Amino acid sequence: MEIIVPAFVAVTLGMIVFFLGAFLTRSVAFLRDYNIPEPVSGGIAVALMTWGFFQLTGQQIVFDLSVRDYLLVLFFSTIGLNARITDLFKGGRLLLMLLVLTLGFMLLQNLVGLLGALLFDLPLPIAVLLGSAALIGGHGTAIAWGPQIEEVTGFAAADEVGIAAATLGLVLAAVIGGPIAKRLIDRNKLEGPRDAPPIVGLEFEEHGEPADVVNHISLMRATLAAHVAIFFGFIAHQIVMEMGVQLPLFVPCLLVGIVMSNTFPYIFPYITWPSGSRALATISDYSLSIFLAMSLMSMQLWTLSDLGGPILTVLAMQVVMTVCFIAFVVFRLVGRNYTAAVLSAGFAGFALGATPTAIANMSSVTKRYGAAPLAFIVLPLVSAFFVDLANAFVIRFFVGL
Repeated sequence: MEIIVPAFVAVTLGMIVFFLGAFLTRSVAFLRDYNIPEPVSGGIAVALMTWGFFQLTGQQIVFDLSVRDYLLVLFFSTIGLNARITDLFKGGRLLLMLLVLTLGFMLLQNLVGLLGALLFDLPLPIAVLLGSAALIGGHGTAIAWGPQIEEVTGFAAADEVGIAAATLGLVLAAVIGGPIAKRLIDRNKLEGPRDAPPIVGLEFEEHGEPADVVNHISLMRATLAAHVAIFFGFIAHQIVMEMGVQLPLFVPCLLVGIVMSNTFPYIFPYITWPSGSRALATISDYSLSIFLAMSLMSMQLWTLSDLGGPILTVLAMQVVMTVCFIAFVVFRLVGRNYTAAVLSAGFAGFALGATPTAIANMSSVTKRYGAAPLAFIVLPLVSAFFVDLANAFVIRFFVGL
């Protein structure tokens, strides 16, 4: 039996979950010191509550998440509006390096999944549901490939394996990113630029209050700019889809935002453009925080209860491999600097979870140590665009085994 939570109530609960997470993060030293994002703390806490409710009553709490998709698109539009073309030119080499590293990582992730399948005598194509299909691909990719792998192998639990691995991977991704960045920053004595404008969220003073405030005009101006980017991004998305290219809606919205911020201020010089403003950073933080809170609070953790040893063991192997790959490969090859440390937190987020988790990890780090604008442009382009295309080929190869 299911209890359906309507969309409006779900969004309202997402806001409550964020403040619950803020309270937990500031109250628990581990969460605070290791940069665990507020919506992650609150979302996991509520997911555990709904799991307990299910165990007691046998009823599933299901949230209507239709509004969540708008928040994701709004967030990436604000990221695009904050992008400067000079940063993109600087990030060309970094983008290419991160893409190459990600491709190599996907192969390693599926090799670990393959090792797990061999260890526990599972059909070999299940490896991708313990690897890149469920982890770097997320729930959508796991759900798409589960039935096909079940048909190929006759393994009836393929769907459940993929969804469970993606769910647990999302939790792990949200937890390990902050500690990885803290370790790299502290060990290498790195510092962020304190004078750079905020990209996502605002830096906090000692008592946890914003250093200054924004007014209703600046918020409305920034919201309008983001909505214009979404409008044209939606049109671009429809054109791309008609051409047969599968692309998440937020990618063209991100790209339209980049184009707008590097043309509109010159075409319309008398307009006060919101790029780099605290108002735009506030909208970014709001949309990402509520999106992630809703995503994590809606996790059905009871689907993990019957996993048993094999899946938990393989996911533990994936975490160890991911941490080692980030610390010894990613961080070193993308620069060994502060931006590299922030990207390391983001890499952990999308390698085991999803792009929003990666952004939340990076946001939590930059709020504490300082801005890293290039990281917020480069990583989404890799994780949300190039990776989906490459992952399809990698998955097909391993399923073919």
